Amino acid sequence: QLQLVESGGGLVQPGGSLRLSCVASGFILDYYGIGWFRQAPGKEREGVSCISRRDGSTYYADSVKGRFTISRDNAKNTVYLQMDSLKPEDTAVYFCAAPYAGTLNTVQALCARIGVGSWGQGTQVTVSS
Repeated sequence: QLQLVESGGGLVQPGGSLRLSCVASGFILDYYGIGWFRQAPGKEREGVSCISRRDGSTYYADSVKGRFTISRDNAKNTVYLQMDSLKPEDTAVYFCAAPYAGTLNTVQALCARIGVGSWGQGTQVTVSS
């Protein structure tokens, strides 16, 4: 059974950093692109950053470009989201997600939630002084 588990969220001051982890089980991560999404109270879930299966191509939402970095360690079946220069507007529950098996998506499509089949339970990130 495919499962995704996020960790690394917490409370941080503006300008601070956090690193989120998404650990996959039940499937081989390097066969899947993986995306990070977030949802703030009263807002729709949005794609933050996505990474491809093999060639490492990435996508970032304009709001996080230059501040967030996505990476993957297939040997550990883990995808990371390094978040620097955090702002209060980054406060949200962060989720990682994988597409349905066999879905061939661009990272842009994945971050638009096209073909997403599995979600983690989410981890809270709060940026506040």
